[in-house]
Amino acid sequence: MSLISAKQETDVMAEINITPFTDVLLVLLIIFMILAALITPPGFQKELPNHSDNPSKAQNDPKKEIDVEVTSKGVIFVDTSRITEPQLYYAMSQTAARRGRLHVSITADAKAPYGLIIRILDAAKQAGLDDVGFVTS
Repeated sequence: MSLISAKQETDVMAEINITPFTDVLLVLLIIFMILAALITPPGFQKELPNHSDNPSKAQNDPKKEIDVEVTSKGVIFVDTSRITEPQLYYAMSQTAARRGRLHVSITADAKAPYGLIIRILDAAKQAGLDDVGFVTS
């Protein structure tokens, strides 16, 4: 046994130990992550366009898309007809049944309630309208 251990001590190690290299790379990664967080401007927020409380006229062909507008006070217009929140699911399904599976364009005020926008997206999905987009100016 002593001959084998003596031979192992005299052999040259042919493998590279990458553990220190990996440690250095992880430390550099942490440093770069901290520096990137410090360099980015604080408070980056997306601003939605402001709209008046009146629904705008449909600029596109009304046969090609369903226009949904939401004012800052939470008033909903589907194709220029005012509806209430409880009528939203019924109005979306009736519009989809009457006009087919079209593109849904949502125009919302920046101060519109976020939960209402989610309910509009849910109503469109339940009506079978998967092509939904947000209109910005």
